Amino acid sequence: MSSILTNEAVIRVQKALNEFNEDIKVIILESTARTAKDAANALNCEIGAIVKSLLLKADDGFILCLIPGDKKCSLNKLKKIISKKDVCMANADQVKENTGFSIGGVSPVGHLKKIDVLVDKTFDRFKDVFAAAGHPNSIFKISNLDLLKITNGKTLDISE
Repeated sequence: MSSILTNEAVIRVQKALNEFNEDIKVIILESTARTAKDAANALNCEIGAIVKSLLLKADDGFILCLIPGDKKCSLNKLKKIISKKDVCMANADQVKENTGFSIGGVSPVGHLKKIDVLVDKTFDRFKDVFAAAGHPNSIFKISNLDLLKITNGKTLDISE
């Protein structure tokens, strides 16, 4: 399991975390956190406190939506908010190319390319949340407020 800490994607996440706050550390889990349900079970927390990092293709660009584990991203709300007609989930290759992460380990930080981040407003239910850290068995704990700051995210109503 400790070899996960030497994974290039996990190192990139820890570097981004360190630049923001050296007290925030990547945590390696014994079991997978590939899905929000898996992560909540591994961490013994509410599924809503798990951050789903979803890359969406919006016309010819990409945006990252951070959604609580107990919610779904509303494409209809998103289309209206960003004034784009063609909004859909990015495919696995697009996710890897833009974020540098594989699906199941997409972090809200440490991306290969600059991506605008939208954060669902219902995270305000939680003081702390847990997000993927570049690998299905790695996560980090961060305050809801710090998640907004580190991602430079905009809080919006984008879930259903």
